Amino acid sequence: MKTGGIDSSRIESMLAQLKAAAQRPQTEDVSGLASAAGMPQTPSVGKASFADALKASLNQVNQSQFDAEKLGKSFAMGDDSVSLSDVMIAGQKANISFQATVQVRNKLVSAYHDIMNMQV
Repeated sequence: MKTGGIDSSRIESMLAQLKAAAQRPQTEDVSGLASAAGMPQTPSVGKASFADALKASLNQVNQSQFDAEKLGKSFAMGDDSVSLSDVMIAGQKANISFQATVQVRNKLVSAYHDIMNMQV
């Protein structure tokens, strides 16, 4: 893994997972992504859209940042049940998930520009 960013192999792996999830029957809560994210699954009928998958991913990143901030505040307030290593690990997980989200966004924007610049 690069120190300045996310490996392109990880991004390609995430895209492959999204493609695989898009090709099998889905529920409205994006069950494939929900199970990978550790979120509860509820069976329902329907097909997941890209917007739903993107929203679920963004919500997961937001939740990890919120949890890291909450742990940091607890540690700063002197909570003995929270160790410094827990705070640092949660912060790094939130940072890595945010960096991955930014890299996926950059790839999507790049693909959008490539499509818009195609001659018809």
